[in-house]
Amino acid sequence: MTSSDHLVLTTANEAQCIRFYTEVLGMRLESFIGGTPPVERKAFVFGRQKINLHVKGREFEPKAHTPVPGALDLCFLASVPLDEVMARLQQLSVPIAEGPVMRTGATSKIRSIYVRDPDLNLIEISEPA
Repeated sequence: MTSSDHLVLTTANEAQCIRFYTEVLGMRLESFIGGTPPVERKAFVFGRQKINLHVKGREFEPKAHTPVPGALDLCFLASVPLDEVMARLQQLSVPIAEGPVMRTGATSKIRSIYVRDPDLNLIEISEPA
């Protein structure tokens, strides 16, 4: 394997999920046609990555064996300094569950904070240490 192409997030509340990933995390919402039969789908795009969105009970096939909201633990590298991210989270009244703390990332040490999305997925936001 060389990299990941996309992952799938299952949400219980599409509107709240879209607001969090676009307004809080700054990802771009994209619609596309996919699946069998072809239907309109949604994804969050950031950098060269994509998170496809499934709504609980309306998942697209094929899907995970047990798709449930709140089961993900994801780490994102911030495009701005972590202090700016923390200030933005405070402005938006998004509580920081933990951090900042030092962690080991995929390629280097990282400084991280943790928040929860509306489905209670654990979201780690990091910068290189």
